[in-house]
Amino acid sequence: MATGQIFSRTTQALFYNYKQLPIQRMLDFDFLCGRDTPSVAGIINPGSEGFQKLFFGQEEIAIPVHSTIEAACAAHPTADVFINFASFRSAADSSKSALKQPTIRVVAIIAEGVPESDTKELIAFARANNKVVIGPATVGGIQAGAFKIGDTAGTIDNIIQCKLYRPGSVGFVSKSGGMSNEMYNTIARVTDGIYEGIAIGGDVFPGSTLSDHVLRFNNIPQVKMIVVLGELGGRDEYSLVEALKEGKINKPVVAWVSGTCARLFKSEVQFGHAGAKSGGEMESAQAKNQALKDAGAVVPTSYEAFETSIKETFEKLAEGGEISPIKEVQPPQIPEDLSSAIKSGKVRAPTHIISTISDDRGEEPCYAGVPMSSIVEQGYGVGDVISLLWFKRSLPRYCTQFIEICIMLCADHGPCVSGAHNTIVTARAGKDLVSSLVSGLLTIGPRFGGAIDDAARYFKDAYDRNLTPYEFVESMKKKGIRVPGIGHRIKRGDNRDKRVELLQLFARTHFPSVKYMEYAVQVENYTLSKANNLVLNVDGAIGSLFLDLLAGSGMFTKPEIDEIVGIGYLNGLFVLARSIGLIGHTFDQKRLKQPLYRHPWEDVLYTK
Repeated sequence: MATGQIFSRTTQALFYNYKQLPIQRMLDFDFLCGRDTPSVAGIINPGSEGFQKLFFGQEEIAIPVHSTIEAACAAHPTADVFINFASFRSAADSSKSALKQPTIRVVAIIAEGVPESDTKELIAFARANNKVVIGPATVGGIQAGAFKIGDTAGTIDNIIQCKLYRPGSVGFVSKSGGMSNEMYNTIARVTDGIYEGIAIGGDVFPGSTLSDHVLRFNNIPQVKMIVVLGELGGRDEYSLVEALKEGKINKPVVAWVSGTCARLFKSEVQFGHAGAKSGGEMESAQAKNQALKDAGAVVPTSYEAFETSIKETFEKLAEGGEISPIKEVQPPQIPEDLSSAIKSGKVRAPTHIISTISDDRGEEPCYAGVPMSSIVEQGYGVGDVISLLWFKRSLPRYCTQFIEICIMLCADHGPCVSGAHNTIVTARAGKDLVSSLVSGLLTIGPRFGGAIDDAARYFKDAYDRNLTPYEFVESMKKKGIRVPGIGHRIKRGDNRDKRVELLQLFARTHFPSVKYMEYAVQVENYTLSKANNLVLNVDGAIGSLFLDLLAGSGMFTKPEIDEIVGIGYLNGLFVLARSIGLIGHTFDQKRLKQPLYRHPWEDVLYTK
């Protein structure tokens, strides 16, 4: 066990098992104290490596993350404190590994419930190798103005209230972390504050005892008096009694052992800590308080009188000139996190993204204001979800059913079309699903899929301007533009596309109006008079019928319809539909374990 000071303003720690809040609180304390370097040198997160972004004052810093204790110790040889936030199941093993590292002097174990046999092994190893274990079941410790462990002393407001941003003259040790925070405040009110405070932990076998730390405090010149808060259960306080009797402690000790109320209960009482259970008269609070008093410690008559005893002891030292007045300093302002500042109404921060279609901030995600549970419970289909996310409203069932039919009919068109071909070639090159899918999607454009948008635009413009099919087609011819949605490589006037017929049948059965589709059919009649392959194709059918869906549903204004067509919603429908087929082709090639594709020479015209 160390015989003097274990922390300083240059102490650095390794933090095991990443926890954002306690690490940030350590860094905020560093900044408050005016430290030059952060107290957290590295983070150990098993299985992870890289960096974790945190704040040191207003400066954002990157703290290295290591996957093993050995790697972290090698990378940060000056970090000699190991703060262990592992669970009780793994705290012993990780602590043992840390203690075996030559660079580590102090290990703080936060978890409670660590098996007692494991704790005994840790204690034996630490004492044999002159190392310090704080805990298990500890909140940690603090050296005022220098270094703190994890959540010790609570929030920044509490730290400032307790004057922990600069050193005082009192050494304090307790079993309880919660009571430590209370005592820091009490001591700050009646003395010049804490120099160092330690919570040894409430388990039955703490890694270091009350007397271990009292003896350390006795060897630290800056500590002028010592405050001890014990509790019923165990016999730790008796080692302190022996040290006082043997004259090993020459500084005033003010002590109180809590739990005197236990005698009011008829049966044995277990208090909050595992070790806070009296096993007999000697382990009672009354017996230990009396023993401490007989050994020379200042022991009040009750906890309520504890503060007065501390105050009186401090004032005697000050009057005797053993304690010099401390010049108060104004600690710097800790920048507030943006999220908490916004929540408290202190700042107005501009947003960077606007979303009107979905919200995941509540108990469940919502699509256009409709909770996910309602979508499932009411039996919504894919078309309904598209209507919510694309159009921000619930369209009539015939509209969403039409959308679903379009998706089904456009999902795939065989392996030979450009998008599927690209996907197949990419999949056979060994690429992943996303790469294969994207290679196919990137071919979508004016000549593949994109004609749906153009068909809707041109048919709408022509119909709205009352152009006859003759005027429309001939005007397009003069501009050198092929009529989108008209023409097919395979289908003819006497061999119509079955998909077009199915869409037309559905629309004529369910749509209140099909004026745009009928106009497209009239255009088809005129183009067929020119050539037998200039039939209305699936792009033209979907494009014209979507215009009828938007206009006939009565749910869209004319400007909204113009915007939907202009933005490219219909192209989005083709992209969504064809993704299904492209994913299928990717899986098909991988399932068949097809080799790298190479185009055959005989299918290439080599020419100069």
